[in-house]
Amino acid sequence: MTEYKMPERKQESNKGTFGKVLNIAGSKNYIGAAYLSTVSILKSGGGFAALGTEKNIIRSISAMLPEAVYLERKEILKNITNFSVFLIGCGLGLTSASVKIFKQVITRLQKETAPVVIDADGLNILAKLQIKLPQNTIITPHPLEAARLLGLNLEDILSDLEGSAKKLVEKYNCVTVLKTHRTIICDKNNLFINEYGNSALAKAGSGDVLAGIIAGLLAQKMSLFEAAKLGIYLHSRAGEIASGDLTEYSVLASELPGYIHKAIKEIL
Repeated sequence: MTEYKMPERKQESNKGTFGKVLNIAGSKNYIGAAYLSTVSILKSGGGFAALGTEKNIIRSISAMLPEAVYLERKEILKNITNFSVFLIGCGLGLTSASVKIFKQVITRLQKETAPVVIDADGLNILAKLQIKLPQNTIITPHPLEAARLLGLNLEDILSDLEGSAKKLVEKYNCVTVLKTHRTIICDKNNLFINEYGNSALAKAGSGDVLAGIIAGLLAQKMSLFEAAKLGIYLHSRAGEIASGDLTEYSVLASELPGYIHKAIKEIL
């Protein structure tokens, strides 16, 4: 049985001790994704979370999440050096403005060592671009997104999930989290299959929570592979624990962050 360990939590610390994450997320039709991914950064132990998004989204989310810091998209590039971890793509949309900010951020980070997590629309944009990823990148596709990234049919991915995860690692030189009912975490040297979780997680917004958890763990200086592995576990167990209260039918993605601490307490 796999043992999981939370990153060390020093008492002599401040918010900077546990990392500063810039989450570039949200668009007109996907405001919730920006909230879910940002709150999950903080719930998993990240010390500081900033949401870079559209101005109207800031007005919508700031009242619900006063613990976060907010940047308009036009402010992102000039503030990029203030952060140690980057998450991009949750609900970002596929507009020309979204594609532009994705390209700008990824290009800016190509020569940096800061960890980067690419999720959701970030992956859909990536599938259309010829762009080199930063050296410490995690991608978190579901099978259809994996198909787009590899230029294959969905059936090709589903028929060989482990092989597809390895192909993504090879093509993009990254850590891959291929999200299925038994999520696969893969890098050049390791492959791990998560055995936890249930159908409660098969609901819109669940992936945004996962991306935020992984980013929050990276902010606490975990390695890419271990952060992905632990993040998948915490997300899966949160879903299982929530299902015990709410059933697998009725768990909302917005309720998952409220169960992260219970999954953490089991480890502690």
